[in-house]
Amino acid sequence: MLQLPAPAKLNLFLRILGRRADGYHELQTLFQLLDYGDTLTFSLCEAGKIRVDAGALKIPLEDNLVYRAARLLREQSLNHNRKVPGAYIRLIKHLPHGGGIGGGSSDAATTLLGLNHLWQCGLSIDALAELGRQLGADIPVFVRGRTAWAEGVGEKLTPVATLKRHYLVVSPGCQVRTANIFCDPRLTRDSPPITLAALREKLRSEKALSEEKRQIFPGNDCQTLVEHLYPEVRDARVWLEQFAPAQLTGTGGCVFAAFHTACAASTVFAQLPGKWRGFIASGVPVSPVHQVLAKLTSSE
Repeated sequence: MLQLPAPAKLNLFLRILGRRADGYHELQTLFQLLDYGDTLTFSLCEAGKIRVDAGALKIPLEDNLVYRAARLLREQSLNHNRKVPGAYIRLIKHLPHGGGIGGGSSDAATTLLGLNHLWQCGLSIDALAELGRQLGADIPVFVRGRTAWAEGVGEKLTPVATLKRHYLVVSPGCQVRTANIFCDPRLTRDSPPITLAALREKLRSEKALSEEKRQIFPGNDCQTLVEHLYPEVRDARVWLEQFAPAQLTGTGGCVFAAFHTACAASTVFAQLPGKWRGFIASGVPVSPVHQVLAKLTSSE
């Protein structure tokens, strides 16, 4: 049996530049990986069978990204004349569904990485990232496993270093559908493009993106619309802003704020209203799933 984490992410900012002819949106964002997320366990079963136990998550099997990722990897392997066994996958959810923190995308990425290891498929990270892109725009960043600046529809990634921060993430309990947000005519789609160089311009001697540099381009272009459609998201953000600058992440329902110490984040977390859920996590440069797989590979 193989047990692996599926980490959450935050969009430290999100800019929507325009809509493409294929219906997707050009965007720019900064993906921050976290050291907190879901857990998946993988074990071998009879050839040709892919079984997924998603617990309380009520999603039809054909729509479950874990199942779709496993099936896609199996098809890819069969197309290259590799015989692979089946798999039994158990998903233990900690991340709220529809929260904008990458839960489903991260689960799919961990599935690709985990089964590639367990089935000994031998696919490269580039190949796995391409499979992930076919399933969802956010999956490649989790496959590659680096905090990164992203462009295009989120698939053009440049790893970056960010300063160590502890994040309090608050979920007001609503599930926001990404497709509904991007299809809404009220979404702002005309933010001017920026460059990674502009983020690094202020303090050239620093290797990491400081808080001051990152806040040159703060915010999330989806926040106004999401808060209009889901007032509880606005309420959570306003509450959190009593303690630190807060904003929406991704196109989901979660809001977050950054703190310099885990103690400061914990002090605020202790005051979280009982009607909301939340968690504290640290930003990490390398995905926890990559760290686990690297240890497994080195010990084999």
